Amino acid sequence: MKEGNQKSSMLMLVSAMLIFGTIGIFRKYIPLSSGLLACARGFQGTLFLFLFVIISGKKVRHGIGGKKVALLMVSGAVMGLNWMLLFEAYNYTTVPIATLCYYMEPTIVILMSPMIFQERLTKKKIICALIAIVGMIFVSGILDGNHVGTGSMKGILFGLAAAMLYSMVVIMNKLIGQVDAYEKTMIQLGSAALAMVPYVLLTEKITEISWDKTSVIMLILVGFVHTGIAYVLYFGSIEKLPAQTIAIFSYLDPITALLLAALLLGESLSIYGMLGAAFILGTAFVSERS
Repeated sequence: MKEGNQKSSMLMLVSAMLIFGTIGIFRKYIPLSSGLLACARGFQGTLFLFLFVIISGKKVRHGIGGKKVALLMVSGAVMGLNWMLLFEAYNYTTVPIATLCYYMEPTIVILMSPMIFQERLTKKKIICALIAIVGMIFVSGILDGNHVGTGSMKGILFGLAAAMLYSMVVIMNKLIGQVDAYEKTMIQLGSAALAMVPYVLLTEKITEISWDKTSVIMLILVGFVHTGIAYVLYFGSIEKLPAQTIAIFSYLDPITALLLAALLLGESLSIYGMLGAAFILGTAFVSERS
């Protein structure tokens, strides 16, 4: 029975990672602003998780404390900005490059940990960080002999900024400590959506937004499938799997993004780009194992 539960959990985790890996592809087909997309994603994800908790009869532990709720709300707001910047990265550069920029997050966390958690920066961590930075230079296209266009460079900067914000969310989650996964995520997703509302109202002319059938379907899929369903699958699986297994299978996300971008969008990496991808993902894996 235990083996059956573990296989089921593995399938759920793999499904979640495959879904996460396709979000860049979907973003390419949504002609809406990144702010509006991030806002809609947050609201839809919150609604889905709320309904899931009620329908499934999940017991959510309350009374997590005002300080933790405040930190969760701040981290949620940062998450909303992080989504917006990542969606902008997909707009300006290819899915593989934006994805690999985003996967600089573990390196950023490594470099920030000594200041925040007073963790010792070991020789192994320093080497991993340096290799990841070299990998990022390879991915950027600077060494390919071609001029890196303004748009592509803007996409790279948006991707790295998104990685920086995501590392802040990871660090704040560590500071928050143990909180019920569904309760925590509902607060964060709701805060992400609410944080984006003022930005959307200030930058968008809501009445002039064009809503075609494809945009609406894609928007619903990103909100309910890539956020709601994917998070339910992810949280449902990690309760029954070892941390090492979760860390290994999490790399299905960027690998799926890279493969599908090449197959569906024709966005393949150069030799230098592939080498850079190996450096970034390899060092992230090695550093997370420790």
